[in-house]
Amino acid sequence: MPDSNKFLRGTMILSLAQFSSKFLGMIFVFPFVALVGQQGMALYQYGYQPYTILLSLATLGVPMAVSKFVSKYNALGDYRTGRRLFQSGIVIMSLTGLAVFLGLFFMAPVVAGWIIPSPDAVGGNDMSSVVFTIRMVSTALLLVPVMSIIRGYFQGFQSMGPTAVSQVVEQVVRITFILAMAFAVLHIFGGERGTAVGFATFGAFVGGLGSLLVLIMYWKKRHRHLEREAEQSTADYNISLPSMYKELLAYALPLSFVGLAIPLFQMIDLFTFNNALTASNAFTQGEAEAAYGAFSGSAHKLILIPVALATAMSVTLIPAITSAFTNGSKELLQRQITQTYQVILFLAVPASAGLMVLSYPTFAVLFGIDDMELGGNILRYYAPAALFFSIFSVTAAVLQGINRQRYVVISLLIGLCIKAATAYLFLYYMGPVGGSFSTLAGYGAAVGINIWGIGRFTSFHYGKTARRLLLITALTLVMTAAVVIVKEGAQTMFPLDSWYHAFLVEFFSVTAGAGLYFILSVKTGLAGVILGDRFSFLKRTKDFP
Repeated sequence: MPDSNKFLRGTMILSLAQFSSKFLGMIFVFPFVALVGQQGMALYQYGYQPYTILLSLATLGVPMAVSKFVSKYNALGDYRTGRRLFQSGIVIMSLTGLAVFLGLFFMAPVVAGWIIPSPDAVGGNDMSSVVFTIRMVSTALLLVPVMSIIRGYFQGFQSMGPTAVSQVVEQVVRITFILAMAFAVLHIFGGERGTAVGFATFGAFVGGLGSLLVLIMYWKKRHRHLEREAEQSTADYNISLPSMYKELLAYALPLSFVGLAIPLFQMIDLFTFNNALTASNAFTQGEAEAAYGAFSGSAHKLILIPVALATAMSVTLIPAITSAFTNGSKELLQRQITQTYQVILFLAVPASAGLMVLSYPTFAVLFGIDDMELGGNILRYYAPAALFFSIFSVTAAVLQGINRQRYVVISLLIGLCIKAATAYLFLYYMGPVGGSFSTLAGYGAAVGINIWGIGRFTSFHYGKTARRLLLITALTLVMTAAVVIVKEGAQTMFPLDSWYHAFLVEFFSVTAGAGLYFILSVKTGLAGVILGDRFSFLKRTKDFP
């Protein structure tokens, strides 16, 4: 079917772009941590976390909201309404970006005071470095809101190419600038770590500029085609701008809040991590910052790799589900939800399990043997969050697509309340891994509510998904047992006392685990059922339960 094929094609394009972007985002962390250390990564996060929150507020969930709005009216034959929204939105996004930039730039000293409990503590990042980092990254707020509305407009036509290419270009330019500046400041000009990290965060602005140029090129290329579609509209609802933005805000506010899910959870950690660990008297300021860098920067980057596919699917899912819901295509709606659930579970469940059992060699290979004990312990307990993040992203997208946004907001608010109530307590008594447990508790509650909401409001039947999950879990357990055996055997020959040994343990374990999971999933027919439409050689002809 054309709609299904377009959905799959858009999913694959954005999936590849999201994965590439996340993969590059992970790769850059390795040399960056090698340059500035875990405390430098903590300083980097001090700037990026407030920036991410304010960026989401400035854009108000615009990409997904605009794509939902444009997709709806395009389906009704009214292309002019979406075009008017786009034209006025460019102006509004420019103004909101400027306002939020000014707010973060001048509030930087106040925000820095909330993050650093003891600015004069020996071994910790100084206050001036935190302020400088926040101000440098804030400049990106001048560009990114405008980019968001352009991406959303293209996505409303289920054209994912502009978003995909611009994301990859943005990441490549940003990472290149970050590493080049960090190296230059530290090793060419002999500067301090705080200066290097501060200039590195300016890469968000430079990357945004590269992305915006790509989007402008796409716009120039497709401008005439979009104009013709607007002229050939079969309907014109002639909606006033106030009414248009009222409808858009009804979409955007919940979408914005959902986009803030991970950043809001991380924001709670940002303001509790150092305070709780130093208050326990078990960590100095410098040790607390190193732990925060390993948790919020290094380990978090790793678990976001499996989440990339879920994020990509949620972007394409909203306009596709909105169209199916608007047209009353219940069968298509059920098929899209089932398909997405299965792909997410097929990839995220074994990925989370693999990260858990291989946390120590993985962290040693990617971030150095010196931080293995600290980072490996954190990653072991944080890895299951990849599964929770993925499922939340998809279930939230489904609820938004069927106009049940308020239930997503409710689930996230409950999750955040649980996170906020437990974060300081868990960190104080459990150390750095407490941040992982408080996140899992909050996200677990939010995911449970979303799953319930989908079942209630779409009459979605979970029987098939549950059977597939049972098989995926069984294959994952077999894979995990094999990985543990191979890892323990490899460590008897190659103790984790050098990077080379850690690499060998990681290589043998990952090869065994991934190979076994692939073989088992193909032999049982699971891979063919879930991924057959994407990879023809996996297709099966016989029925599968």
